[in-house]
Amino acid sequence: MRAAVLLPNVYSGLAVCVLVLHALFIVWVVFGALLTRSRPILRWLHVTSLIWGILTELLPWPCPLTLAENCFEAKAGVEPYRGGFLLHYLDQFVYPDISATVLTVAGVLVCALNLAFYARQMWSAFPSRSAK
Repeated sequence: MRAAVLLPNVYSGLAVCVLVLHALFIVWVVFGALLTRSRPILRWLHVTSLIWGILTELLPWPCPLTLAENCFEAKAGVEPYRGGFLLHYLDQFVYPDISATVLTVAGVLVCALNLAFYARQMWSAFPSRSAK
């Protein structure tokens, strides 16, 4: 009987852990370029994260972290939210009347700007072709 009472609390705690992990991943996607200087492995990990962020925003792919959070919430007896993580939490706390389209475009733009930053770094690393 006691285990039946504790189980929803365990699932609720797991849902919160996934929520925090999800938020940290988004912070990594947005600001990761600041941490990747002279760290090639982190740079490629960040580029991969940026591409994943763009794909999950533009394509109908569910994010595994959203699925895990919703699963744990359902097992905890909480009705899982519909839609994406960003829309659910940012819309609720920061932008109460923002449309899903605006949020998606903003997310993709942030990722694209980060990728442009890396492309510029790579382009300037190559020797000038006019020096021949």
